[in-house]
Amino acid sequence: MTTTITAAAAGTWELGDRTVNRMGFGAMRLMQKADGTPSDRDRAKAVLRRAVELGVNHLDTAAFYFSNLRSANELINSALAPYPADLVITTKVGPGRGPSGEWLDAARPDQLRGQVEENIRQLGLDHLDVVNLRIGAALDRGDGSVADRFGALADLREAGLIRHLGISNVSAEHLTEALAIAPVVCVQNQYGLAARREDDALVELCAQHGVAFVPFFAIASGGEQAAVKELAAARGVTQAQVRLAWTLHKGPNVLAIPGTGDPAHVEENVAAAGITLSADDLARLDTIG
Repeated sequence: MTTTITAAAAGTWELGDRTVNRMGFGAMRLMQKADGTPSDRDRAKAVLRRAVELGVNHLDTAAFYFSNLRSANELINSALAPYPADLVITTKVGPGRGPSGEWLDAARPDQLRGQVEENIRQLGLDHLDVVNLRIGAALDRGDGSVADRFGALADLREAGLIRHLGISNVSAEHLTEALAIAPVVCVQNQYGLAARREDDALVELCAQHGVAFVPFFAIASGGEQAAVKELAAARGVTQAQVRLAWTLHKGPNVLAIPGTGDPAHVEENVAAAGITLSADDLARLDTIG
C-alpha cells in the first residue's frame, strides 16, 4: 500500500501566531497556462482543493494576480471558502494593476489601505493573515527606504485589518529597517538553487530573527544542471522535486510555495516534502550556486 506524502512531511513553522506546514502553494500560475492561454476555471479550483487535501495550509496570492479571465483571489475564494481554520493566506501589496491588467507604479503609503481592502474583499475575509510589502524591481531592491510604506501597513495592523506583516523583493537592509518599525514574520524573495544565491546570507539573517524566508520561482530559477538531473534519476524523482527538496533543506525557517495549474504537479510538488537529501547530496548541489 502506497502512503501519500502530505505537506506536513516538511515540518512546520510559526508565522507569528499561525502554524503552517513548510510546503505551501503559490497562486500566481492559476490564471493561465504556460503558453499564455486562459486556464480552465474548474481545473484551477481542483488544484487548490487538492493542495489543501494534501495538507497545504499556506497559500500565497495577491490582488494583482489576474489575467483577462481569471483572478487568483477569486479562484481561492470560490474553491475554498468557507476556509479551513488552519489555512493561512498571505497576500502582497505595493504594485498594482489597472482594470485592463496594465501594471501601475508602486502604491504610495496612503494608497496601501485601498490595496489591503481590495484583497480582503476579493478573498471574502474580514482581515488578512499576512501581508507582504513588495518593493520595486528585482535589480533595484537594494535601493530606497521601506519606512513610509511599511509604517503605513503597521498602522493597518494596529487597526486590525492585518494580522502579520512581511516584506518582499528586499535586501538585508530593508529587513533591519522594517524590524525597527514592527514585527516581520516573513521575507519573500526570488531564490533558488541557481538563482540569487547572494541571499544565502539573508536566509541566515532571517533565521536569526525568527523570520520565515519564502522563496518564489524556486523551481524555475536557472537552467538544467547535471547534478540535479543525476540526483533526480538516482532517486526516481523529478528535477523539480530535487530543487524543492534543496529549498526546504536550506533551513527550518524556509517555506516553499511552488505554484502550478496542474493537479498532478501539485501532488509531485507536495511529495517533495518527503525527500531527504544527505550532506553529500547538498554539498554537490551547492557547487551549482
